[in-house]
Amino acid sequence: MSLLFSPLDLRSVTLPNRVAVSPMCQYSATGGLPDHWHLVHLGSRAVGGAGLVIAEASAVEPIGRISPEDTGIWSPEHVEAWRPITAFIKERGSVPGIQLAHAGRKASTYSPFAEGRGGVADADGGWTPVGPTTEPFVDAYRTPVALSEADIAEVVRKFAEAARYAVEAGFEVLEVHAAHGYLLHEFLSPLSNTRTDAYGGDAEGRLRFPLEVVRAVRAAVGEDVPVLARLSASDWTEGGLTAEDSADIARALVDAGADLIDVSSGGNVPSAPIETGPGYQVPFAAVIRDKAGVLTGAVGEITDAEQAEAILTDGSADLVLLARELLRDPYWPLRAAAALGDEVAPPAQYGRAF
Repeated sequence: MSLLFSPLDLRSVTLPNRVAVSPMCQYSATGGLPDHWHLVHLGSRAVGGAGLVIAEASAVEPIGRISPEDTGIWSPEHVEAWRPITAFIKERGSVPGIQLAHAGRKASTYSPFAEGRGGVADADGGWTPVGPTTEPFVDAYRTPVALSEADIAEVVRKFAEAARYAVEAGFEVLEVHAAHGYLLHEFLSPLSNTRTDAYGGDAEGRLRFPLEVVRAVRAAVGEDVPVLARLSASDWTEGGLTAEDSADIARALVDAGADLIDVSSGGNVPSAPIETGPGYQVPFAAVIRDKAGVLTGAVGEITDAEQAEAILTDGSADLVLLARELLRDPYWPLRAAAALGDEVAPPAQYGRAF
């Protein structure tokens, strides 16, 4: 059997294989509630054989949404809306996961499908975002309000509450979003966090808020539920976070209760010169895995079975996450299994046609 199609144990959960659906915003929710679109989008990837299906960045409070059309997980109503989706994913033999998120200063923006661009005005359903300071991500975005220490404590509480709601909704793996220039990444990066209080000033201060979130999420869900953390390992900009910095951050997050670091990059600086290409972010996962001694997931232009298998066998990561390739082909895991000579899993996982 290939390593790609071997199981991965995370606390009390066993992933049937090491192919994960990376969280992908669908911009299709109303009031943060998922609907039939999300059932089909996520359910088809479970039918297609992914071992872990992670729902899109779902806000822990309404003002934490990237756009007014993002999903959320902040109320009992959201729990009921997510339940049929998690049930279907589990029926197909996959593990349902959700990314707990707060967009910070990048909130209240138009979705890619909207006619407008930049910040959404209150009159059009927008709101005032929050961040580490009052500096907007770009001039076209809305100016954020700087979080006070009391505000930060309230956001930590909301992450914990969202984690409890997520488990109640049937999710078996939770991911804390601390990447892509959203709120927790904004606090981690010296490029966006220029505070001088306990939540800024140096690397320890910038890490304080994300650590409090991970500890609160872990306390909220107990010892059995796996908690992942997504990091932007590099800001791709001088003076920003590097892979070596992120290795230290990753080790601290695991000590706080995370089980695996989902390694991405960028998103905090609009003009960052990111050099893309096949597997371009995999070296970051490898550095963090090696230097921090933690489990990692790799993402970024992973498109074929042999490439995915090599990422695991050469020790760069323990899990591969696919986004665009799984949009193009929800049944990529089936084709990858065939390409690697693995036996097709039982029909309960892959659908009745196989």
